[in-house]
Amino acid sequence: MTEKIISYFEHDDNVVSVKEKKGTVFVTVKDSGLIDTEKIEEFPDVESVVLSRNRIIITTKEKTMAANYNEISSKIVDLVGGKDNISYFTHCVTRLRFNLKDEKKVNKEEIDKLKGVLGSQWQNGQLQVIIGQAVGDVYKEICEANGLTVEKAIDENVDEVPAKKGIKGVIDKIFDGVSGSLTPFIPALIGSGMIKVILIFADMLGADATSGTYQLLSFAGDAGFYFLPIIIGAFAAKKFGANQGLGMVIGGMLVYPSFAASSGLNFLGIPVYSNSYSSTIIPIILSCAVMAPIERFFAKHSPEILRSVLEPLCTILVMIPLAYCLLGPIGSFLGQYLSAFVLWLYNTIGFIGVALFAAIMPFVIMTGMHGAFVPYLLQMLTDPTIGYEPIFFPALIISNINQGVAALAVALKTKSAEIKSTGLSTGVTAIVAGVTEPAMYAVNFKYKTPLYGAMIGSAIGGLVAGIFKCAIQAFAGASSIIALPLFASASNPSNLTYMIIATVVGMVATFAATWVLYKEEDR
Repeated sequence: MTEKIISYFEHDDNVVSVKEKKGTVFVTVKDSGLIDTEKIEEFPDVESVVLSRNRIIITTKEKTMAANYNEISSKIVDLVGGKDNISYFTHCVTRLRFNLKDEKKVNKEEIDKLKGVLGSQWQNGQLQVIIGQAVGDVYKEICEANGLTVEKAIDENVDEVPAKKGIKGVIDKIFDGVSGSLTPFIPALIGSGMIKVILIFADMLGADATSGTYQLLSFAGDAGFYFLPIIIGAFAAKKFGANQGLGMVIGGMLVYPSFAASSGLNFLGIPVYSNSYSSTIIPIILSCAVMAPIERFFAKHSPEILRSVLEPLCTILVMIPLAYCLLGPIGSFLGQYLSAFVLWLYNTIGFIGVALFAAIMPFVIMTGMHGAFVPYLLQMLTDPTIGYEPIFFPALIISNINQGVAALAVALKTKSAEIKSTGLSTGVTAIVAGVTEPAMYAVNFKYKTPLYGAMIGSAIGGLVAGIFKCAIQAFAGASSIIALPLFASASNPSNLTYMIIATVVGMVATFAATWVLYKEEDR
């Protein structure tokens, strides 16, 4: 931002010198009467302009933010009980995360009062301080100011949960294994899915499907889905502690072209269920989960001199009948029945389900439960017989956008400069980037009525999306307004139009509801 201000003055004959220091721009001029301070104030992120004789002092929001960072970095460690009370300190996309030895030493109320802090919460025994998109800079300043070790940033959805026992513990381990196997693949899935969306638009514009460019794009888009078992085989093997190369081999076995085209095969008399496992996820995850202890067994019992040969050889030999005769078919049936159940549920409850989901989505996000839907989403979007998802993503996108709209409504209605600034910045972040935590914790949850307004608007928008049966066609990288093109469908050209209508209706309803519900006394 300061670079733009400096460049504005550099070619002005009235300017003697321009200097910048820590977010403040100092301009010396020959004739101060020629300076239009109102025009300078129109620059985005200019906080104030002071004209003193022949000198202009321009304070930017960078300076204000830096001051906020200094306050956080100088006070927050003491407020969490001091450096000795911190057992581990890291951050994710929007939050500082403290693992502390004694939670009673934390002064949460004072932390929430710090400038630049949007809110804080306890989750799974961890103190999470919400900063927003600038969290990386704040984290570095805290570490530098207090002599703390700089750790690698973690995923926004990763929250360490103490191991549970019994059935709950088993279920948690299953979800953790499945999610850990799929999450690293999501960027590739987004890329392949977006290429397919580009081809959909190309078809709508009458592009030549026989051209070399079109076909190569088609190959690239299909590759991420067709070879899914091989790709996930590597990630699943790593998750379960097995060799990644072996995981890829098992995935390759399942998609081998001659196997998919065969019938009536058997292995040592055991019948093999002939099936095409391309674009499937559950069979390879099951296979890698079983392969991991088998590999460890052979690693432990193989002679050291022959281990490098016997371990992979024996593991693959054991996995051939297990993958082809047992685990592959089981995984295939589970995937088919999961998809069938979701479609049955959708056809049964229809638009009511989408509306309900959109309304409660903030609480789903707050508890981190949205990460548990990744296996279902991948199953729906990669299944060649389905290839779309009609419930979760429409609800999530509408809800995320409306969290931002509610914050913007508060910003436009309030007379408080601080709330106005927070509402505008967090609202735009939610609408454009799909990162809702800053808007949720700094505005909507804090004042409650904006949350109610967002829930009302999301329910209405979800209702419209459900009535029109809007369904996303590819995995969304950012569940925000920029994900709307993913609703483009060659088989249903109106799908995108209906989703835009549902989104706009939800935004208008959210803004109106928040405007009516929010009162200044809510502060």
